[in-house]
Amino acid sequence: MVPLKSKWGKALRSLALVNPKRRLPARHEIGILSFAVVLTATVFYLDTFTDIHSALATLYVITLLLSAETLTEKGTLSLTAMCIGLAAFSYAVAHGLQADLAATLRLTVAVAAMLITCALIIRNQRARLDLVKFNVALQSSEERYRTIFEQSRVALWERDYSQVRTMLMALKADGVEDLGAHVRANPDFLEQCITRVPTVAANAAALELLGNASGENASSMRRFIAQNDATFLELIVAIFNNETHFEGKGSIITSDGTHKHVLLTVGFPEDPANFNRVIVGMFDITERELAQKALFEAQAELALASRAATVGALSASLAHELNQPLGALVVNAQTLLRWLDRDPPDLEAVARSAERIARDSQRASDIIQSTRSMLGKRAPVREPVSLVDLVGETRALMEGELARNRITFETRTASNISPVSAVRIELQQVLINLITNAIQAMGETPDELRRISVFIEPAAAETVAVRIHDSGPGLSADILAKLFKPFHTTKDTGLGMGLAICRSMLEARGGALTASNHAEGGALFEMIVPIEALDE
Repeated sequence: MVPLKSKWGKALRSLALVNPKRRLPARHEIGILSFAVVLTATVFYLDTFTDIHSALATLYVITLLLSAETLTEKGTLSLTAMCIGLAAFSYAVAHGLQADLAATLRLTVAVAAMLITCALIIRNQRARLDLVKFNVALQSSEERYRTIFEQSRVALWERDYSQVRTMLMALKADGVEDLGAHVRANPDFLEQCITRVPTVAANAAALELLGNASGENASSMRRFIAQNDATFLELIVAIFNNETHFEGKGSIITSDGTHKHVLLTVGFPEDPANFNRVIVGMFDITERELAQKALFEAQAELALASRAATVGALSASLAHELNQPLGALVVNAQTLLRWLDRDPPDLEAVARSAERIARDSQRASDIIQSTRSMLGKRAPVREPVSLVDLVGETRALMEGELARNRITFETRTASNISPVSAVRIELQQVLINLITNAIQAMGETPDELRRISVFIEPAAAETVAVRIHDSGPGLSADILAKLFKPFHTTKDTGLGMGLAICRSMLEARGGALTASNHAEGGALFEMIVPIEALDE
C-alpha cells in the first residue's frame, strides 16, 4: 500500500499547490507541512472553543510562513483563503449574530495580517523565480560564450586593460593631449603599458598561433610582440581617445622564433569597469601578406617585361613606318644620280629628285619625332588638317608606287567637309599604311581592274569618315578575326604591326579604324577621325 503522506503529497502536486522543484528534502517538507497542519488545528480550536479574548487568528500567519518554501503561488493563495475562512468561522461560532466591536477588530487585524503576509510571500516567490530565471539565462549565456571562445578557430584572448586605462586617463587628466609625443618623450612608458596587460584567458587557437605556447607563457604578450612594432602604441592611443573599436596590422614572434603577420581586432566596452576583460582577436595573415608581396614583385617584373615589350614594339613600329620613306629616298637618290650622269646633266630633273629626297627625309624625321613624343609623354602638336588635302598629298607621295603597280586612284569628297584638329603625321601614316596594304592586296588582280577609291564624308558625333576601298580579293573570316592583332601578318616579309599601330593611333585621339568586305568586292577600311582630337 502507498503511504498516506505520499498520497497526500501527490494530490497536492496534481493540484499545482506544491512546488515541484523542492528547495528542501522531502522529509523536511513533510515535517514542516505536518507541523503547520497541527498548528492550524490548534489555533482553530483555541479560537473557536475557548474563552481566550485575543487575536489568536493572527497565529495563522505562522502557518503561511512555514508553508511559503513548499507551496506554489496558487497553494499560498489557497492556504491564505482557508486560514481566513477558519478565522471567520471561529468568529461566527463564538459570537453568532451579536456585534462585538473588540472581537470584530481582532478578526480584522488577523485577516489583514494574513493578507499582508500572503502578498509578501507571493512577491518574494516571484522575485526568487525571476532571480532563478536570470541566473539560468546568465549561466546559459556564459556557457555559450565559453563554448564559442574555446571552440572558435579564431585566436581569441581575454586581457585586462584596466590598469593601462587608469594610467592613460591619469595622463589625460594631467593635460597630455598627444599620446604619441608623450611616448616618444618617455620611451619606457610603452614598456610599462605592455607589462600591465595580463592575459585572463586564451583559447586553443590563440596558443596555436603563438607556436603551441602554454597558458603560463601566454599570460604576458611581452615576449611575443616584435621589436619596433607600432601596433600596441596604436592600440593604447585608441583607448586614450575613448574609441570603441580598434583594428590594425602587427607582427608577432612565436615560441620557435618565427615571425608572423597578424590582423588585430579589439572591441572596447562602454563601461570602464569592464576593461578587466577585453576580448582581443588575432588573424594570421602571413600567407596573405607574402602572397601580396609576391604579387607586387610579379607586377614589378611584369612592368619591366611590358617596358621591354614596348621597346620591341616601338622598334618594330619604327622599322615598319620608316621603310617607305627610306625606300623612297633610295629610289630618288638613284634617280638623281642617273640624271647627273646624263651628258649634259638634266638639272631640272635633278632638282625634282632632290625635292623628293628632302620631302621623304622630312617625313622620316616627322615619324621619329612623333615616336619620341610618345616615349617622352609630351603633348602632341595638333593643327588644323584638311583631310581632302591630306589625301591628295599622300597620293602624291605614293605616285611612283601607284604608277609602277598600274593602279587607278580616285577620290570622292562630300561637300562641306570641316578641317579636323589632329596630328598631321599620324593621319598620314595611317593613310600610307592603308593605301600600301591595298596596293599589295591587288597583286593578283588584272591590271585593268586595279582601283583604289577614297571616300571622304561627314560622320556622326562630330567626326569625319575616310573610307579606302580596293578591288582586291577581300578579307576572309579568319583574317578579319585577327587583322588588328600585333605581329599577325599574311605577308612573307611583313611584321604584322602596321594595322595595329594605325588603330592604336586613331583610338588614342578618339577615333576608330574598322575593316570589312565591300558589297561590290574588295576590302573596305574606314577611318573615323574626330573633328577635335583627344590627347592620350
